[in-house]
Amino acid sequence: MKKMGWFLLLGLVIVIAGCGTVKATSGSGLSLKAESKYPENPNVNLAFDENNLEEIWLAGGCFWGVEAYMTRVYGVYDVTSGYANGHTENPTYEQVVRGNTGYAETVHVTYDPERVDLEKLLTYYFKIIDPTILNQQGNDRGEQYRTGIYYINEEDKKVIDKVIAAEQERYDDPIVTEVEKLTGYTLAEEYHQDYLEKNPDGYCHVEFDSLENQEIPSLIDPALYPKPSEDEIKAKLTDEQYEVTQGKGTERAFSNEYWDNYEPGIYVDVVTGEPLFSSADKYDSMCGWPSFTKPIDPAVVLEYEDTSYNMIRTEVRSRTGNSHLGHVFEDGPKDRGGLRYCINSAAITFIPQAEMEAAGYGYLEHLTK
Repeated sequence: MKKMGWFLLLGLVIVIAGCGTVKATSGSGLSLKAESKYPENPNVNLAFDENNLEEIWLAGGCFWGVEAYMTRVYGVYDVTSGYANGHTENPTYEQVVRGNTGYAETVHVTYDPERVDLEKLLTYYFKIIDPTILNQQGNDRGEQYRTGIYYINEEDKKVIDKVIAAEQERYDDPIVTEVEKLTGYTLAEEYHQDYLEKNPDGYCHVEFDSLENQEIPSLIDPALYPKPSEDEIKAKLTDEQYEVTQGKGTERAFSNEYWDNYEPGIYVDVVTGEPLFSSADKYDSMCGWPSFTKPIDPAVVLEYEDTSYNMIRTEVRSRTGNSHLGHVFEDGPKDRGGLRYCINSAAITFIPQAEMEAAGYGYLEHLTK
């Protein structure tokens, strides 16, 4: 419980500030993004049917970078680093780097074929290798750094051959990427798994630029949450909800409905019902308003430069309802992306986890855990 003196001291200042620290920025159509050396993983919030996954094994030089890259291809469920198609049993990293085991540093890619088919997956793979160089990628040399595609399904071989034929047209020199049926795969030591996530400044020969233009469909279909008419909005909302969402108002800190609610569930646009935030991303920022590290799907919130009250802030509005929600700041938890979405309780409705299925949000229940 905050002391009454706290409210008296901050009063009008905190309401005008719109819940949070103000950072000077420039430009229009402002969009704040957490600083990161590598692109965000678009698969983090996806639900996968583990009974409908397929797999392929890809060698492309040092597996640290290949693993980090393939993990970020939309539709990929999991990627591990290991050693494939050698002639010894249970190889260790020390044995493989000596170059006398026949193994290639390889990643095992498990993917959802309904989101990304093998042809597209291989097209991304060829963006990060030079398939005309034998036993070398980047600064690494040796047979363990050769490029290779290993499969277990004979139907996959047809797709692989098709992609290689298309890729060959881009090169004057012949493609030497090895294409073989998988004869064996040994998982690499634990410290190699997710290496660049653990060591972001670690060695990486892979460029990630080709991931910037991925076609990533929205997790949430906007057509399911149309905006009501103006009369319907007025009839549906309380005076405070209307003032906040339609009039760009700000409610009082520490005396709103959800600032200290930490039950599992999701928060939806009070106007349209479009899902916006998950309890899994909510945290106590001590600002007196509901605070989240990220939206459920980046597409559901829109960001605009807000120059009101002689400040420069980034306003957050809902996608389909165009409701004013609050603001986003760059003073959030660094280990969770560094952003703080400071949202008015009057702009959102909380759907408890136990009620999500009945309310039509069951497809998002996995995001609240």
